[in-house]
Amino acid sequence: MLADLRSRLADAVLALDYDGTLAPIVDRPSEAVPALGAVEVLQALAPRVRALALVTGRPADVVVQLAGLQSVPGLVVLGQYGAQRWSGGTLTSPDELPAVATARAALPQVLAAEGAELEDKGLSLVVHTRRCADPTGALQRLEAPVTAAAGGLEVHRGRLVLELRPAGYDKRAALLSLCEPLPAAVLFAGDDLGDLAAYDAVDELRAAGVVGVTVCSGSDEGPAELRARADVVVDGPAGVVDLLSTLL
Repeated sequence: MLADLRSRLADAVLALDYDGTLAPIVDRPSEAVPALGAVEVLQALAPRVRALALVTGRPADVVVQLAGLQSVPGLVVLGQYGAQRWSGGTLTSPDELPAVATARAALPQVLAAEGAELEDKGLSLVVHTRRCADPTGALQRLEAPVTAAAGGLEVHRGRLVLELRPAGYDKRAALLSLCEPLPAAVLFAGDDLGDLAAYDAVDELRAAGVVGVTVCSGSDEGPAELRARADVVVDGPAGVVDLLSTLL
């Protein structure tokens, strides 16, 4: 499978999640920097593939600045599940939906009892329970009231997070947008439930004759569903960097 991808590398699309995939998960999202060697391997791969992209729930420009990705030639960053696109220093982004403002106003009171944190991404919102006294229990207890306060936004569960985002944005659509016209091969690497949609896209591309590879950046708290569906499971972001290096 990886050998087939290597033989088609010049016409391949390589797409990766950021948090938990290229960067280790940390308590504060603002401190999530790339794993050792990640930027360097992206720089080396970029000229050798059709397209190299990050597909992330974070704002695209925030990831670029945080990770220092301006140095990766031709890189595309699809932020907020494809709502935003950063390429060549230019960011395109839609206007904020009223539902986001509604949820932003309602959530602080909902989260106060558990001490959960709200991350404001502009076009979406994320509830973090990692720093709560009982992170897993807090996530379970908050799911219903957060959904009630979502103001029409979809609520998606992840690794000690609840993500609130507008309908219609997911990693399936984001990945497929990178694959027009069809490439010879595609690889997607992720670590959380939100990445299952990108795996769905890889399956669709395989059905159309594209060589597809799904990679799970494994961890103790990662979802079993993702690991079970992955073609390749590696040991966290360091393992992702090692796998990308083998493509060279």
